[in-house]
Amino acid sequence: MKSKGALTLAICVILATVLLSLGWVSPAKEHVVQGDSFVKLEQWDEAIAAYSKAIIIDPQYIVAYNNRGFAYAQKGYYDKAITDYTKAIEIDPEYARAYNNRGFAYDNFRDYNKAIADYTRAILIDPNYVTAYYNRGFAYRAIGEKSKSDADFQRAAEYNP
Repeated sequence: MKSKGALTLAICVILATVLLSLGWVSPAKEHVVQGDSFVKLEQWDEAIAAYSKAIIIDPQYIVAYNNRGFAYAQKGYYDKAITDYTKAIEIDPEYARAYNNRGFAYDNFRDYNKAIADYTRAILIDPNYVTAYYNRGFAYRAIGEKSKSDADFQRAAEYNP
């Protein structure tokens, strides 16, 4: 199984190199693609390093911050994840995914009010964001708001039958 993952990674790196040489992919994007490949292999440290390289090349690259935040969260570094999600939000306050992801990191600190606020913001930006409804439903459940929790789960089910 490990050789299949290595082959997949090698193919992704070769493809990114070809696209870069043709001028179809920016150098920062190449590192994000590499990071995404490492995420699929659950190689969190390598993913973090690749996303960090993308950020050095393009400090305004929202996806690099968001994805590095995800890799940090997978390692249990929720404080670092929150920092990255916050940076993505500072760059683009309408980036719903970063709000949802930061909410999830707050959930892991059991800071449910901040989590709910972030999930709510993600939903306001994208009213069809099913994952944000589910996540907010779990956060409401954690603070004993059963009716709000049930409403969010119902809403999510309507979007994702």
